[in-house]
Amino acid sequence: MERFQAFTVLVTKINRSIHKIKTYEVESLGVKAQHVSALFYLYKAGSLTATELCDLCKEDKSAVSRSLEYLERSGYVYCDSDLKKRYKAEFVLTDKGKQVAESIVNKIDGILEEVGGALNSEERAIMYKCLNLISDNLDSYVKNLEDRNI
Repeated sequence: MERFQAFTVLVTKINRSIHKIKTYEVESLGVKAQHVSALFYLYKAGSLTATELCDLCKEDKSAVSRSLEYLERSGYVYCDSDLKKRYKAEFVLTDKGKQVAESIVNKIDGILEEVGGALNSEERAIMYKCLNLISDNLDSYVKNLEDRNI
């Protein structure tokens, strides 16, 4: 019970802290916490489809669609497509979007340096290796549950 409690409480605390940081840090940039991942990945990749953003952000289609709709309406991204279903169309940052995304990337880099500064590169690599292993194992466990319940 102790391992379960420690793991779930720590993961929940980390997730809440990340959400609060996103909310407070990007508020002044005119976007919301839920837009950070889309802006980040578009900045890093140059252009992405909604489907690719779903995969990268680990969000469902409707959440990504709402984010892209807001970002497009607000002038942060554009999509040069007349398709009704634009999940396969490329989205690109506008100049305004690039400025905001660059600010977000810089903030992320600074925050990671500040909060992760107590770890050396070897400890950080081990931490990410362990988190990836746990994440992959949880995904496999969930897939097995879903397969049994079909």
